[in-house]
Amino acid sequence: MYEYEEIIYDVDDPIATIALNRPDRLNAWTDRMAAEVKHAFAQAEADERVVVIVLTGEGRGFCAGADLKNLQALGEGKGGERQSFEDLAAEPGDPAMDDALHGAVSYPMKVRKPVIAAINGPCAGMAVPIVCCCDLRFASDRAVFTTSFSQRGLIAEWGISWTLTRLVGHANALDLTLSARKIDAAEAERIGLVNRTLPHDELMPFVKEYARNLAENCSPTSMAIMKRQIYLDLTERLSHANSEAFGLMLESFSRPDFREGVAAFMEKRPPKFQRLKG
Repeated sequence: MYEYEEIIYDVDDPIATIALNRPDRLNAWTDRMAAEVKHAFAQAEADERVVVIVLTGEGRGFCAGADLKNLQALGEGKGGERQSFEDLAAEPGDPAMDDALHGAVSYPMKVRKPVIAAINGPCAGMAVPIVCCCDLRFASDRAVFTTSFSQRGLIAEWGISWTLTRLVGHANALDLTLSARKIDAAEAERIGLVNRTLPHDELMPFVKEYARNLAENCSPTSMAIMKRQIYLDLTERLSHANSEAFGLMLESFSRPDFREGVAAFMEKRPPKFQRLKG
């Protein structure tokens, strides 16, 4: 397994956990961290043991956003060239979704496996677009969110004008981006930025239980197809979604997972679905 420097990658069947690991810097984002996270996603997607991927942070924070040293260098006209890490080159995600969801941090939406953000503390700047690109977001009651961009003289970066608006609506998205005000986890849940807020010590146990429930009871193939449906249909008409769903439904009837799902229900036992191949 690759030895990462700025993240911790762990697989405990059926869960892969990717933990940002610069706790002394509140897990501030760097080019290396970006490359390592993307590489780890590709590893998790290819690993048949992995059904669900969890993204979290080490220490007391999730991610403080871009490393301020890098931002300062950019403001001084230095460091314009982004670092590349050829040994970490990876392109996770369903190739059929490349054009629709192309972007530097949007690839979790293309990954065929469910991606859960376990937001264990402060989530600022570009960390907000990153969690917006995860499928589900569960937050500690110690989490605080701020987009930060307007207070740094920046703009709505990393596709957040698209992702955040679809999660919380345009009025809330404008509030959070224009003001860059801090909101706590309770408000984040109320407006739809996170799915649920939990007491801090219960966050990871809840996330792991949720992930294991998906792995034990839900078809990985079905979940992969539903992810693609939901994200691609965000920009389609209802008539398209209905037509596409009908064709996909007919295809599902011929899969072993359909037969197993029906049999498990009738026999009142847990299903044994096939894992996704790498």
